[in-house]
Amino acid sequence: MPLPPITDAFSARKVLQQIEARLRAEGVEGFREPPEEPTSCCGRGCEGCVWEGYFAAVGWWRDDALKLLGRERSRS
Repeated sequence: MPLPPITDAFSARKVLQQIEARLRAEGVEGFREPPEEPTSCCGRGCEGCVWEGYFAAVGWWRDDALKLLGRERSRS
C-alpha cells in the first residue's frame, strides 16, 4: 500500500499509523519512537513553522523505518 505524502497533520498521522503497523507486523522491536506533534504552533502561518519541521522529521523517521523494514525482509 503506497504511503500518502506528508502535507498536513492528518497525512502525517496516517503515515505514522501505517509504518507502526508494519513494524509490529514484521516483529521489529526497539525502533525509535516517531516524532511528537508540535504543541507550540501559534497558528499565524509563520515562515519556518514548527509544523514544517515536524513534517520533515516524520519523513526522515518514515524513510529510516522503511530502510529497516527492507533489511528485515531481506534477512527472512
